[in-house]
Amino acid sequence: MIDAFRLLEIVLVVALVLLMWSSISNFASLKRMLIGRPMPSRALYTSHNQLFWLIALPILSADLYSSVAYGPEAGLAELAHVGPAANWLILPITIATVLLLFILIMSYIMGVIAYPSGGGAYTIAKDNFKSGIPALIASSSLLVDYILTVAVSISSGIVNMAAAYPILIPYQTTLAVFVIFILVIINLRGVAESARIFAWPTFFFMASMILVIIVGFINEVRYGFVQPATPPFGSVPEGLTMMVILRAFSSACSSLTGIETISNAVPIFREPQQKNAIKTYIALGVITSVTLLGFSYHLYVHGISIHPGVTALSQLLEIYFGRGILYQIIIWSTFVVLILAANSTFIGFSQLAAIVAADGFLPRAFTNRGDRLMYSNGIILLAAAASLLIIIFRANVNALIPLYAIGVFLAFTVAQIGLLRRWIRIKGPYWQLKFGINLIGTIVTALVTLIVAVTKFRSGAWIVLIILPLIILSSIAIRRHYNQTADELRIDPKTTHPEQHHVLSVVLVSGIHRVVLNTLSFATSLGTDVVAVYVGFNDESIRQMEKRWEEWGSPCRLVTLKSEYRSILRPLSKFIRRLEVKEGEAEHIHVILPQFIPRVWWHNLLHNQSALLLRAWLFRYKDVVITTVPYHLRK
Repeated sequence: MIDAFRLLEIVLVVALVLLMWSSISNFASLKRMLIGRPMPSRALYTSHNQLFWLIALPILSADLYSSVAYGPEAGLAELAHVGPAANWLILPITIATVLLLFILIMSYIMGVIAYPSGGGAYTIAKDNFKSGIPALIASSSLLVDYILTVAVSISSGIVNMAAAYPILIPYQTTLAVFVIFILVIINLRGVAESARIFAWPTFFFMASMILVIIVGFINEVRYGFVQPATPPFGSVPEGLTMMVILRAFSSACSSLTGIETISNAVPIFREPQQKNAIKTYIALGVITSVTLLGFSYHLYVHGISIHPGVTALSQLLEIYFGRGILYQIIIWSTFVVLILAANSTFIGFSQLAAIVAADGFLPRAFTNRGDRLMYSNGIILLAAAASLLIIIFRANVNALIPLYAIGVFLAFTVAQIGLLRRWIRIKGPYWQLKFGINLIGTIVTALVTLIVAVTKFRSGAWIVLIILPLIILSSIAIRRHYNQTADELRIDPKTTHPEQHHVLSVVLVSGIHRVVLNTLSFATSLGTDVVAVYVGFNDESIRQMEKRWEEWGSPCRLVTLKSEYRSILRPLSKFIRRLEVKEGEAEHIHVILPQFIPRVWWHNLLHNQSALLLRAWLFRYKDVVITTVPYHLRK
């Protein structure tokens, strides 16, 4: 028997897919209720979807900043294998992480300067490499990492809630998938709608973390900066190796994903867009660095270790506030911001997918804007993929972390190399300084990429290293298909003109009734040769049809076919093949199918929908044109 909550997970994922087809009339009312009224295209060029930098900070930075809730803990989880005595290493690891954060922010500010209209890794690589492979490496890496970001952020949010309310532990996966579904609805409503919803909770979480750090220092002034639980600094426990330290560092680097989002989203800032994006980067770097250092230091002082079902943040809050109101408020704040952190990822993923699709490396459906001017298909694909990951890994953050970060650091490295090539090519004012900044960024990000790939390979990074080449090869195949299609469809308007062909219209009839009357009336109005085809399952039904046809006055030539195996497809296919051979290559066969449309949608379930099956079958014939003539039932 299928567990009820597992069934709910499947239903939610199916619902995400159904949203792709929500433009169908049956879903139109529901669609409008969920995501609002359609917006005109001209609204895209107004200030409706452009943000003030201070509001953009929590929206575009929520992914990076919220990861302070699980980044240091991920590092501690690796150190736990050699015992609590190694927990002091979280301090140098966090300092190294903050230095890396500073280098990355400075490097991406160079990207914003070089590409004021949006300088993500894909754009930079496409502009600075002759081959398209580096650009595809960057885009594929980022798209995979965006999916993992959603899965990790939401799983972490649910885990934090489960730490405070253990009753939720059995339902973590279902709750995570449900939250993704809610986020899809919010994001489909548009950037401005998301801004109003997402900005203030993220600000509140920032304030909450700063409060925790301040309270921590007050606690340490009162009880001492070295407490009974504080591990001895500099101790080297048995089993501590360089590989363990590097694994802990690579896990802690998970708190640096999301830096690229601002660089990708420069167009959504208010003017001056470039200056406002740089302001956001600087503010992000300062507050994230302070929080990471303060949070990690307090974890060290209080000797926080990893325990199943209880997060490091929850343990620290319980020391400071007990299980009182402040504990509850901050836990809820952490949950909300980790959930909302996925918003910046939804924006980044959908915009990047649209850019890559516009170049022909992804299906062009990703360039389509929805009713609220968002790239709806990208949003829904991201949600469906993240939901699948959460279901597979049962919302286990520690199981998802090994898949994390390698993609984004690979994209960082490609972007840094691209900027180096740009500064050499165009030079310009202070180009040596810019080159030096990106050179440091290149060396550091390449080294971190190597560390993550090696230390996390056996833990799951190998999956990403296999998936990335597959996505790149798929992108190349998609681009080749589009190029081949364009070559085949291209004509010379000066020498190529429409030609007239003799058309034979074949009307499939099932009897003599109003639907057939409606279809034959349409066919005879086209001015082509018309032949009606009836497929009978026995001699008696064929005789009855021929008799009734004569009584009707034989409105056109009738051909009857016998099907001993009760199939319409087989005799109809043989008939069309005979016509193709008889009439020659220049002949067009026009198959006209009658279909009645019920007034109430569920009445469709009561009919066999043979017209849809026939259409799907007849598409295989090159010279066959298919038309469906609907007859709308009144009752």
